[in-house]
Amino acid sequence: MYSIGDLSRRAGVKIPTIRYYEQMGLIEAPERSEGNQRRYERRELERLAFIRHARDLGLSIGAIRDLLALSEHPERPCGEADRIAAEHLVAVREKITRLRKLESELERIVACHGDHTIGDCYVIRALADHSMCGTDH
Repeated sequence: MYSIGDLSRRAGVKIPTIRYYEQMGLIEAPERSEGNQRRYERRELERLAFIRHARDLGLSIGAIRDLLALSEHPERPCGEADRIAAEHLVAVREKITRLRKLESELERIVACHGDHTIGDCYVIRALADHSMCGTDH
């Protein structure tokens, strides 16, 4: 059995985040000791590690909830889990495309070197007037 502090350290998740996951129903509210301390079992540590890894990959709470529900049925086909991961991959790729556009635009904006005053600063002017941008980002 782990206290919430032990669980936090072992899983690398802050205590308020553990409480949040309990409130969201991602992990079950634990048993309490006679001193009213939360007492977690190995199962919660493994589940918390799963959640943390999924969050590190950028999965939403809803997707994680669905994947956790699927993980409780090991005999079922994994098509639904594959679909969730594939949808997230599409979203990540779209975000990468947007970030590359932002990178290009920022490179273009900061390429103007020189001894200018703020009144003549291209960065300030470009941020104030979106039509000065080279691409839609």
